Amino acid sequence: MAGVTDRPFRQLCKELGAGYAVSEMAASNPKLWETEKSTRRTNHEGEMEPKAVQIAGADPQMLADCARYNVDKGAQIIDINMGCPVKKVCNAWCGSALLQHESLVGQILDAVVSAVDVPVTLKFRTGWDRANKNALSIARMAESAGIQMLTLHGRTRADAYKGDAEYDTIAQVKATVGIPVVANGDITTPEKARFVLEYTGADAIMIGRAAQGRPWIFREVAHFLQTGEHLPPPMIAEVRQLMLHHLQAHYAFYGDYLGVRTARKHIGWYVQDLVGGEEFRQQMNLLTDCDEQLAAVGHFFDCMAGERLQYRPFEEKLAA
Repeated sequence: MAGVTDRPFRQLCKELGAGYAVSEMAASNPKLWETEKSTRRTNHEGEMEPKAVQIAGADPQMLADCARYNVDKGAQIIDINMGCPVKKVCNAWCGSALLQHESLVGQILDAVVSAVDVPVTLKFRTGWDRANKNALSIARMAESAGIQMLTLHGRTRADAYKGDAEYDTIAQVKATVGIPVVANGDITTPEKARFVLEYTGADAIMIGRAAQGRPWIFREVAHFLQTGEHLPPPMIAEVRQLMLHHLQAHYAFYGDYLGVRTARKHIGWYVQDLVGGEEFRQQMNLLTDCDEQLAAVGHFFDCMAGERLQYRPFEEKLAA
């Protein structure tokens, strides 16, 4: 998730129970490798291992070179993005647009796997559209090329994030290949995580949007899968502490000017379903100083009544 899964957020998610987190997309074009945005996206200093970098592009040689470049910088896993549905990515024949061209997919997989001596994984979708679902053939091709793990989102590129993710295709892929398969799409609760694992036979699940503003979902899911019992919602005091810790790491990573501005979306996600959250978000968005923003967040939670957070179900948030 570009603009979301930066190093501070990945680190927080790992601290709260995520077993694995992948970087934002790194561009394969060498002209972009040393830009401020690209170097920040591939910055893993101090991050908990394993350190995984996701690369995006459409040229096999560029992607191979990009993989080598990132391994030299410390990447321990290279993940190839063939799942992004965003128009500006697909218009450049990257992301899920590649699923239309299986021969090119094969060339990319072979080139990247041959270029590095670390595991290479693949994130993809079920197909370009519902009339052209080719996840099974892509999965077989990936396994033959030496891809070590597959992460499959249960939608086509044409679906974007509309409707419900389907898990039949993930189950079919898992039954077809001998490498680990990770299920992705609409996994928003511990119960949904257990259902998807049982239904698909997948080796793991990947959570994306449901972690925005709720990074403790990882420990909630892990606890439920291990015990069958729910963790209680976090205490307000803990969420306050987590948010302030996240913001301080965010400011240090981006600097004051970008930090205070790029933190707004994270704060908005944290408070959007809390009483007074929307009004606070609008006021907070006017602040341009990190210290003021940090103090405002602390004050907001100091003024909250009750001991534990109460959120709307994620499915209601999507429908809103």
